[in-house]
Amino acid sequence: MMKKLFSVLLILSLLLAACGGGAQEDATQGAGGEATEEQQNNEGHAEAGTEEDSAFPMTIKPTIASTENEEQGTIVFEDVTLEKRPERIVVFDYGFLDTLDVLGVEGIVGVPKDSALPSHLEKYSSDEYANVGTLKNPLFEDIAALEPDVIFISSRQSVFYDELKEIAPVIFIGTSQDEYWDTFLASVDIAAQIFGKEAEAEEYLAKFDEALEQIRELAGQFETSLVTMYNEGKLSGFSTNSRFGYVYDVYGFTPVTEDITASSHGSDFGFEALLEFDPEVIFVVDRTAAVGGMSNIEADMENEIIKKTQAYQNNRIVYLDGTLWYLSGGGLQSELAKIEEILNKLK
Repeated sequence: MMKKLFSVLLILSLLLAACGGGAQEDATQGAGGEATEEQQNNEGHAEAGTEEDSAFPMTIKPTIASTENEEQGTIVFEDVTLEKRPERIVVFDYGFLDTLDVLGVEGIVGVPKDSALPSHLEKYSSDEYANVGTLKNPLFEDIAALEPDVIFISSRQSVFYDELKEIAPVIFIGTSQDEYWDTFLASVDIAAQIFGKEAEAEEYLAKFDEALEQIRELAGQFETSLVTMYNEGKLSGFSTNSRFGYVYDVYGFTPVTEDITASSHGSDFGFEALLEFDPEVIFVVDRTAAVGGMSNIEADMENEIIKKTQAYQNNRIVYLDGTLWYLSGGGLQSELAKIEEILNKLK
């Protein structure tokens, strides 16, 4: 009798244990033995966090190693090692701000509002973002008060490189005059790596394939061209070894002459010289308007000398947006917009 009772009790205890295990398993799994939505979300966050953490520390190389300055001589830009993904960002370059914006990067706390923000970046003029000065004059105390994790600069701020480094790590993401397109792409790669936006960058860069194909086809229709910049009634010219050299090297336009001294603001190019070379297409960047001056570009350009050129006579003087070309190039949106502007105005 006792043996039978013991056997019954043993069977009951085993059944209860099995039920208890099943109940515990049901609490952590949904129908069909799958993990609950909450558990899946938690695991997903853990994996994402692990993936993000695994990318850091991350060492970033500047887009160019050094630059020359009349006051300070050679300025060498250092590699920067970031221990974690930056959460508070100060950006001094409108092109890089453009790239961060289109990639959906969050955490921008300060931008130089006292210079002319491009229209497509107008949202950064709101009170949500602090003002850190102009493109050439940083407000150091205001920047320090923001406690940034990183500061991104380009050539216009290079003279303040050492001072800005005392506030936070500084990464140079500017373009090079000699290798403009490659350094632009390098800056996009820097943004994508740091902020985990590789897929977004690749998707946007794909838009350039068709645009470049179209502009190269258009460029092939003309034998000669010249990029100029208008500044308060005067002109300067740019050839392949210049800040606008990509119009020739990347877009495919043929320069009417390569005998132009390389300079960030171009070489003086009088109206008589323009008539002498007589390019089929004349591109004119309006620097005066870009820096907030009163521009008389069309009145000054369409004088009696210029009217004799084939570019004028065939309606091929292309006035280019000064803010876009002079201040805010080097970004994903701005570089695509440049191509589209020429396509729209020259077709």
